[in-house]
Amino acid sequence: MFLSGPPGAGKTMLAERLPWILPPLTRQDSLEVTAVHSVAGILPPGEPLVARPPYCAPHHSATMQSLVGGGAGVPRPGAVSLAHRGVLFLDEAAEFGVKALDALRQPLEAGHVVIARAAGVVRMPAGFLMVLAANPCPCGRHTVQGGGCECPSSVIRRYQARLSGPLLDRVDLRVEIEPVSRRDLLGGSGRGESTAVVAARVEEARDRAATRLAETPWRLNSEVPGHQLRTRWQAAPGALVQAERDLERGLLTARGLDRVLRVAWTVADLRGRDRPEAADVAVALELRTGIARGATRIMGAAGVAS
Repeated sequence: MFLSGPPGAGKTMLAERLPWILPPLTRQDSLEVTAVHSVAGILPPGEPLVARPPYCAPHHSATMQSLVGGGAGVPRPGAVSLAHRGVLFLDEAAEFGVKALDALRQPLEAGHVVIARAAGVVRMPAGFLMVLAANPCPCGRHTVQGGGCECPSSVIRRYQARLSGPLLDRVDLRVEIEPVSRRDLLGGSGRGESTAVVAARVEEARDRAATRLAETPWRLNSEVPGHQLRTRWQAAPGALVQAERDLERGLLTARGLDRVLRVAWTVADLRGRDRPEAADVAVALELRTGIARGATRIMGAAGVAS
């Protein structure tokens, strides 16, 4: 997920809520997370098992080694492993080193990281939900109407280019966070849903996916290979017309099409449907590309259950 918006719009607050929207860890996941945290020496005293999805938010000055793991002698888990089965939040993502960010591409695809040292090779789990947050420009006011941004266009392009195309191709959800208005901040309208309400909806969607994938090696929509989604679990007839058109026009890569399918399945699970329809695929395309597709209201938790 990539959250883009001006300072103070709530990007960090939203990311901090994600672990509480995710379902509690299963017994097996809890054992995996506890083992990693124990090796890293950060297991809380008196807590034999980690029950909630972890949340790891390294500073933007973090090195590539601290993100993916390593060190002299016996390699130690990095942030990608400490966030296993949870959330890795990279605030001010454009301020991270380019090499450090690109090092995340392999664990995002494989779900694990392999570190080779003279003493041997270590394989550590790294199945995490990556959340990037960044301002639209160095001053943060580029997208704010009347914000007074004075950043030259060349500076804005260089700033945004720090997030490479291959890394962004692995981002399923791109969400523009708008500034909080005075009415929303002081009006006390209470329009938003509570974390508990969203968490219950996500758990129901997870249960639907688990039932569908019960006789397979996979548990989550994000784990299902694209080939299986295109052949074994097909979308409704005609649902992928727009996605196929975007693929032909170069707006989507082959990897992007598979990721759109996974998000569309998650949207269908959240809506209680047996398979994705055109409206579900439109939501997935809009979340990925940022281009309006005439989709119905986008649910903020659409990608969390995947």
